[in-house]
Amino acid sequence: MQNSIAVISDITTAVSTQVRGYVSHGTLQLPANYSVDNALKSAMLMLPDIKDKNKVPVTQSCTADSIKGALLSMCVQGLNPDKKQCYFLPYGERLTMQRSYFGDIVVAKQVDPSIEDIYPAAVFKDDEFDYDIDRGKTTKIRHKQKPANKNNPIEYAYATIVYKDGREVSTVMTWEQIKQSWKQSQANPVNADGSIKPDSTHGKYPESMALRTVVRRACKAIIDSSDDSNLVVQFSRQSSDEADAAAVEQEIKENANSEIIDAEFRDVDVATGEVKEDDPF
Repeated sequence: MQNSIAVISDITTAVSTQVRGYVSHGTLQLPANYSVDNALKSAMLMLPDIKDKNKVPVTQSCTADSIKGALLSMCVQGLNPDKKQCYFLPYGERLTMQRSYFGDIVVAKQVDPSIEDIYPAAVFKDDEFDYDIDRGKTTKIRHKQKPANKNNPIEYAYATIVYKDGREVSTVMTWEQIKQSWKQSQANPVNADGSIKPDSTHGKYPESMALRTVVRRACKAIIDSSDDSNLVVQFSRQSSDEADAAAVEQEIKENANSEIIDAEFRDVDVATGEVKEDDPF
């Protein structure tokens, strides 16, 4: 599995050819101004610097098939790592491609071309916040905020999908719902008493992480309700399933025949191996 730069170059060439085949056969329509070659070049430059937990470059530790699969999924979904729309994570010998919340928005807009854009916001204590429910959908968000309120605890977060015809539909999450979602994270940022670990990324940047969480929920509802025949949807769901499966498989391997201990997960930059300190939003 010693994947040299030449091998990675061959993989990117094969991926480019396969994506162009989808496009020429009419099974895939890429976003306007999206360049497959530019995205692949960006990924090709990044991959040698991404290391696994043993500090081994993924170009050496991960299989060629998993690298090809990650790059193919990236291109089919119209994502570019340079624009922070996706990132690559290794799990043992498998490289996975995972979307950022920016990537979620890109895919949602592809799946539903009637979407103009998606706008998130956080609601803090003492904000004026209200909305209507129309046939089970959250609409007509009314949110007034004084600047000083941003120093108060977060009570809600919402993401409003604005359609090209002027319609607006929002997803609202309470702080408790947001924390419940965070409890599913491998970063394990929530203590047993429900408090957020101050040294975690979620503790340092709660607003940014809350916005990311509610955007992902809004986009997931769009993607999950889409036609399975859509190639973008197929790869979107497949990439999520493969990442989850790889994470579980690796965790099982690491815990086999070993004592389970309580260890704090630190958010690490997969490219450098360093603990992340920058605002992730």
